[in-house]
Amino acid sequence: MHTFKVGDKAVYPAHGVAEVVGIEEKDIGGQRQNFYILKVLENDTTVMIPTSNINLVGVRPIITENEANEVFKVLKKREKIVESTTWNRRYREYMEKIKTGSVIEVAKVLRDLYLIKGEKELSFGERKLLDTAHGLLITEISIAKGITEEEVEKKFKSIFKV
Repeated sequence: MHTFKVGDKAVYPAHGVAEVVGIEEKDIGGQRQNFYILKVLENDTTVMIPTSNINLVGVRPIITENEANEVFKVLKKREKIVESTTWNRRYREYMEKIKTGSVIEVAKVLRDLYLIKGEKELSFGERKLLDTAHGLLITEISIAKGITEEEVEKKFKSIFKV
């Protein structure tokens, strides 16, 4: 089980990087429970998660610099996307990958959607997923590698030739 302290950065699956801004004890239904208070950096949303549920929810530490380098390897791979699936089925599959909280799965979603985008117009849902995957990766990679989000964006643009 991961433990975090105030000031730590953590990844909240499908929401992105959050900062632990507090650890509070609350009385819920007659039981005392400890909660992590997380502030999502992307949109300043505050979330309370019972410390005992942190693994169940999938909150994890920020990736290492080596793991960030693995993400770039995944983004550079050019695997053929099976076009026989409908956009809504792809959407569901990609959404499931994003919800896992795995940075590698999110990278696969970003890569696949960029590749599809190069061939044809993305559906509205796919465009939103592309933006979500993009945002999730940009922030975490910039923190992991100690570089700005703009530098990560430049790397993405060079990989996808955008």
